[in-house]
Amino acid sequence: MTAQADFIPLDLCVLTVSDTRTPDQDTSGDFLVLSLGQAGHRLHERRICRDDRYLIRAIVAGWIAEPGVNGVIVTGGTGFTGRDSTPEAIRPLLDKEMPGFGETFRALSYEDIGTATMQSRAFAGLSNDTFVFCLPGSTSACRLAWDKLLRDQLDARTRPCNLPGLIPRLRER
Repeated sequence: MTAQADFIPLDLCVLTVSDTRTPDQDTSGDFLVLSLGQAGHRLHERRICRDDRYLIRAIVAGWIAEPGVNGVIVTGGTGFTGRDSTPEAIRPLLDKEMPGFGETFRALSYEDIGTATMQSRAFAGLSNDTFVFCLPGSTSACRLAWDKLLRDQLDARTRPCNLPGLIPRLRER
């Protein structure tokens, strides 16, 4: 679980959940793909899907079933509207939740948007030895999550510990 001397590139998937965004308008997905590439990680696959819990679940379930995928980043569908269903779609797939991710995201988000952060249902967890992060759909929220949480925790050189450092031990039973 300790930091490594060398960078370990991860294979990551990005899913944008939206009823309105198209590939030309997906600024959140664009930001995440650009950022993970700049950090040295590899994009395994990127998709956009409508806010439908069963479609979201099917896409993510397919990705977590692939042995080469280390992580999935989902943006969108974490709010309170009637169509927002990312938590309901993904939580049944999780083997373990990572409560600290959502708690820390909301604490950091408070600095930017105040009490509106309590409407965020951002969360993360582990599913079939794959890290899954579910972020709000706004580009600013994705930037906050990447810059303040994901970039460092997805870097094996981050001290005192990081998520890639856990990968060899995820299958321990």
